[in-house]
Amino acid sequence: MTSYLDELFGLTGRTALVTGGSSGIGREIALALGRAGARVVLVARRQAPMAEVVAELERAGAGGGAIAADLADRGAVRAAVAETISRYGVPDVLVNSAAVNLRPPLGELTEQDWDLTLAANLTSPFLLGQAFGPVMAERGWGRIINIVSQQAFRAYGNSGAYGAAKAGLVGLTRSQAEAWSPHGVCVNAIAPGVVHTPLTEPVFADPSKVSAHAARTMIGRNGLPTDFAGCAVFLASDASQAVTGQTLFVDGGYSAT
Repeated sequence: MTSYLDELFGLTGRTALVTGGSSGIGREIALALGRAGARVVLVARRQAPMAEVVAELERAGAGGGAIAADLADRGAVRAAVAETISRYGVPDVLVNSAAVNLRPPLGELTEQDWDLTLAANLTSPFLLGQAFGPVMAERGWGRIINIVSQQAFRAYGNSGAYGAAKAGLVGLTRSQAEAWSPHGVCVNAIAPGVVHTPLTEPVFADPSKVSAHAARTMIGRNGLPTDFAGCAVFLASDASQAVTGQTLFVDGGYSAT
């Protein structure tokens, strides 16, 4: 049984690059991929939290590494790409989880807010996909997983630039799948519900909002970062070889109500 599951879901010999892997959903995905056998490279802004995740990966018997970069900066993205290739080679799995969540009321949204949000949430996944996707296709195998949002599909809580960027990322997912899936590269998105992470602390600071969101789900609770471990391993593995261009809602039924 174990050998069958390893064959189906195992990632031994694969290298996974996880942006935003130092906290929240990205962190749990990074740990899950490592426990499934992958060598995991984190890309995020802060060294200290990444070092903690790398240490946890190593305790689990997984190889790990970290590259510090502000992914809202195109030059920093290109430098991170170059460092990744130099130190680890082109990854087999790319997870775009890093995000900026600026959501003032739309009438107060500045051009600076807009530019920063789109740079981090949409342009960075595009640039990383352009750097790695064609090489994955040449090798005949690859996986790209983009973390999107409910706000790509419905407006609530001042969606503004954040919702627009995540909607763009859903579209980019389909475009990447169309381009590279004929060559063995499956590209999918994961849409979380309302999940308690450092990015959503303003929402969870309001108990009434927390309760209202939980009541809308079918499982009676809001999301946890650990909810994303299994689906990430599935989408990163050979088990998902016929799944591409899709958005997987991991939201406790939030989107179905």
